[in-house]
Amino acid sequence: MSLILTLFCAVLFPGVIVRIKSIASGRKGPGLFQPMKDIFRLLRKGNVYSTTTSFVFRLAPLVYVASLVMALLLLPFGSRPGIISFEGDFIFFAYVLTIGKFFMIIGALDTGSSFEGMGASREALYSMLIEPAFFVLMASFAMYTGHTSFYSIYNALYFNSYLTIFTGILAVYVLLQIAMIENSRMPYDDPKTHLELTMIHEVMVLDNSGFDLGIIQFASAMKFAVFGNLMANFFITPEMPWYFAVLIFVAIQTAFAVVVGMLESFRARHRLRNNNQAILTLTPIAVLIFFSILLILTKQF
Repeated sequence: MSLILTLFCAVLFPGVIVRIKSIASGRKGPGLFQPMKDIFRLLRKGNVYSTTTSFVFRLAPLVYVASLVMALLLLPFGSRPGIISFEGDFIFFAYVLTIGKFFMIIGALDTGSSFEGMGASREALYSMLIEPAFFVLMASFAMYTGHTSFYSIYNALYFNSYLTIFTGILAVYVLLQIAMIENSRMPYDDPKTHLELTMIHEVMVLDNSGFDLGIIQFASAMKFAVFGNLMANFFITPEMPWYFAVLIFVAIQTAFAVVVGMLESFRARHRLRNNNQAILTLTPIAVLIFFSILLILTKQF
């Protein structure tokens, strides 16, 4: 169920963002499925490879999308565990995504382009800076529930007090910001910019074309839906009927896409030198969640 719903939301996610940005700017804009049509058009085209690249460049997009599929298999849906579920799977989740990003980074370096190398360096730096926030967040909920798998953590979570609700809001905010950073979106990066000196993700895929570029773009949509899945599960309880849980899931994913579209419409991009400071602030917020959960556990005992 989680796999099907997340893939469905991944198909709709780019279109919702584009529609929100069009409405916010007063334009008619493209249709809801136009981004997916563009991706399918790319998937039907052949690839063009530079003579300076090796098999690493050709392998990188496939490993990238495979890492997203593997991460997707770990995610639960309400009372149903992921297709793959085990204790400590959130650690595997983080590092399987890292494998995909690692191959994209070395694929960009394989082109021999100084611009793509610069983008790869920034991508690696930002991933390193947000890693503590994710692990502190998940470790805090693991301590609170006594479990270390996504399925067990979400099934044991109950927001039944002001402090737990506050903690849940902070957790959703941290996951939202991590999703924006991981997908190189506003205000950390502008996916529509053509200024190579300030590009991050887009400059890494300048040499990709055809089928490779299509699966990279679809993988980016999948990554948004994966993080939307993590946020949606905060609002789904094991006692919910499956049809109501599906509605909640799709509503949260749609709200996530709307928020992204609004942020990209009205939020200015950070200056490049301020990105590191903005990303590092997520770790203290995650630490605040940790201390809040310590307080909750102290009150319980």
